Amino acid sequence: MSGEDFLAGMAASSARRLAIARERIPEAQLMQRALASARPPALQLSAAGFDVIAELKLRSPALGALDAGAPDVEARIAGYAEHGAAAVSVLTEPDRFDGALEHLERAVRVLKGRVPAMRKDFLVDAYQVTEARVAGAGGVLVILRMLARPALEALLQRAAELELFVLLEAFDERDIALGAELVDRHRAALPLLLGVNCRDLVTLQVVPGRLEALAARLPDTVPRVAESGVDTPQAAAQLAQAGYQLALIGGALMKAADPAQLLGAILAAGRSACAGRDASCG
Repeated sequence: MSGEDFLAGMAASSARRLAIARERIPEAQLMQRALASARPPALQLSAAGFDVIAELKLRSPALGALDAGAPDVEARIAGYAEHGAAAVSVLTEPDRFDGALEHLERAVRVLKGRVPAMRKDFLVDAYQVTEARVAGAGGVLVILRMLARPALEALLQRAAELELFVLLEAFDERDIALGAELVDRHRAALPLLLGVNCRDLVTLQVVPGRLEALAARLPDTVPRVAESGVDTPQAAAQLAQAGYQLALIGGALMKAADPAQLLGAILAAGRSACAGRDASCG
């Protein structure tokens, strides 16, 4: 199975969910709800130079169930916000990740405007960006590899209309080049982040060294995000030194006996490493 096959399968599943949602609520009606809802909090990055987007992810295709028993979703999300997360990412994909839009809505209620929630899913249409905004999200993830340029442009335009931030996810140099083009085109209209996911799309395993190898390819005009593989304070320090300003962390926090302690240690290590660099971490 190729990586493109995996993403194509997830895109097809997403499109099926989209069709059902459109039948239930027409897009014009959904957009009215989005525009009438309270504006979510903006993403604020620390002057210390390193931040974490902490993730609620109940299941991973690579690791299986990540939180044994009945997870206390509210307590986990509150802990993320209280211990320094810049945002909380919420998986809403149901088939492979056990996610739901309801989890996003619950996260927004718990966060109470302290930090934004981000919808993480395999989005294929601007309608789903609007769904995220109606649920209270302040941002969305967009997978560069998965969509043609016109579809990516449509997602970014809708995010700008609804005042959301967007994390553009790349897997290799080709994705990064496309992401850099989109950043140049859209950064005046909306907050953008550009991330590298270091998972191999065939095996779904983390590829050691990929984040460091690709760091130099990322433009310095946008905050850079390390996705997957950041599971220890030492890893955070290494990636901060390589030039990443944020880490998106899901599995490590979900599996940790004390996620708040791990989050604090990762933030401290990343910020210490940033402060010790010769050049500015900004």
